[in-house]
Amino acid sequence: MNADLTGAEWRKSARSGGSGNCVEVALDLPNAPGSVAVRHSQRPGAEVIVYTDSEWAAFVDGVRDGEFDK
Repeated sequence: MNADLTGAEWRKSARSGGSGNCVEVALDLPNAPGSVAVRHSQRPGAEVIVYTDSEWAAFVDGVRDGEFDK
């Protein structure tokens, strides 16, 4: 999905620590309602992946349920 990311407010988890290898998330995109964008924090100009709100919610639910634990 291509989305206009103008005005996106990027944030990363407070749990990311000082490693620098983090992802940033932009919720409630002003120019792409119903979308969530994800990017690598050290390469903000590189590829951005955009999900629908329902795709993002499914991912977050999976994380909370331990679906991705090793």
